[in-house]
Amino acid sequence: MPGSGSLPSPVGLRPGSPEALQAAWADYFHRVAFEHPRHPAARDFLDEDLRATLRRWIPADASVVEVGCRTGDLITALPNRERVGIAPSIELATEAQRHHPEITFEVGKVECVPPGRKFDAVICDRICHTVTDVRAWLEGLRDRLTEHGLIYLTAYNYLWEFAAQAAEVVGWKTPAPTSNWLSHSDFHNLFNITGLEMVRFEDRLLLPLPVPGLAPLVNRYLAKLPILQRFSLYRLYALRRRDASAAPQPLSVSVVVPTRNEAGNVSVAIQRTPPMGSSTELIFVEGGSTDGTWETIQDAIKEYRGPLKLSAYQQTGKGKGDAVRLGFAKAQGDVLMILDADLTVPPEELPVFYDVIARGLGDFVQGTRLVYPMQPGAMRFFNRIGNHAFSHLFTYLLQQPIKDTLCGTKVLRRRDYERLSAARYVFGDFDPFGDFDLIFGAARLNLKIVEIPVRYRERLYGSTNISRWLHGWLLLKMSAVAASKLKFV
Repeated sequence: MPGSGSLPSPVGLRPGSPEALQAAWADYFHRVAFEHPRHPAARDFLDEDLRATLRRWIPADASVVEVGCRTGDLITALPNRERVGIAPSIELATEAQRHHPEITFEVGKVECVPPGRKFDAVICDRICHTVTDVRAWLEGLRDRLTEHGLIYLTAYNYLWEFAAQAAEVVGWKTPAPTSNWLSHSDFHNLFNITGLEMVRFEDRLLLPLPVPGLAPLVNRYLAKLPILQRFSLYRLYALRRRDASAAPQPLSVSVVVPTRNEAGNVSVAIQRTPPMGSSTELIFVEGGSTDGTWETIQDAIKEYRGPLKLSAYQQTGKGKGDAVRLGFAKAQGDVLMILDADLTVPPEELPVFYDVIARGLGDFVQGTRLVYPMQPGAMRFFNRIGNHAFSHLFTYLLQQPIKDTLCGTKVLRRRDYERLSAARYVFGDFDPFGDFDLIFGAARLNLKIVEIPVRYRERLYGSTNISRWLHGWLLLKMSAVAASKLKFV
């Protein structure tokens, strides 16, 4: 934990100068690596918690580098095949290599991240408290990211500054040099000016000691409550590059339209879906209709003469979620979209979703119907109340703002869907809607979730397939699963 500045400056350097602080921190890292602490329980408890959290956050197929890795215990605990540690001194790199010969270790200053190979995951554990120029340091971390990589940055809660000083006074903690103490707003400002944006954060450890029976209860449940979490010991951020000026990439698009008893909307969906990117395919997935929807789709495909590539498939399973998975499995596009066949969200708005994905402004883009005024009859009263309730619940569970969980219009890249699909076993396969399967998976992969306000219209043909009370109960059960897998861990 950062200290209060009780250590003397190295000989020959002006006290308080950046050079003196860098030298003092270099000496501190060496001492904590090679000297056994008097009271290691809190340190070991924190380290093990961080290891477990990073194993949960970082995809197993990601290439990983830890900047300021010291003796390499953290990066060695990860299951990833490609792992590199950057140690702040030759002595630490040599020691780390001796203990962990299977990992590659390099030497590089903590203060200035050396340029070099780019990685999917860049870990920096509490180094933000030690550098003299946090802005330049964040830019160095950013420059080591692959196009879609993430920085995993940990920082102590500034509310614990007094506790750190007290621990040093009574000898429970090794004295550390003068430290940076940054609030959440400080980080937010620094992220903005260094071209980074926060995807997710999580507060960890309200009780940073291995007290039998009590520590699991406090840290797994009480520490996740809205007020108490502000007093946790440390915070873990997931950060991505922000490049709002990027030109859209020419990507191919697949639009999947789950249909059941939507015969009257098939031709309209084809006519109104605009071409996007380098090419656009429209995929109908029909599931047990009784109004001739499948025959209508076949006739429409035969008669169509336009820029879209049309195809259709029939489900063997049930539910919209099964239809979406079938459609995505058949899709050929770089970008995957869902368009509800009731057309309550206009197909003409899909290019806005494409633009956000193509410019890299978000990884998982969905519509929100709860911003603009709705047409009378577009959404029933209790449905709207339920949507608002789930909005607050899921914002809390996912640590990302999300306003409308049930809007059917959802867009993501194929490569992210494939990673999400491969990890579907984590939550289980019991979501008949498909919305939460995608949202939970996106959150677990730390994808940047972006919402776009859409005009929600009244359906002009057919009736809804949603049973608000039965399905509402199912949504609550899925929320409980998400809480156990994403929040209370």
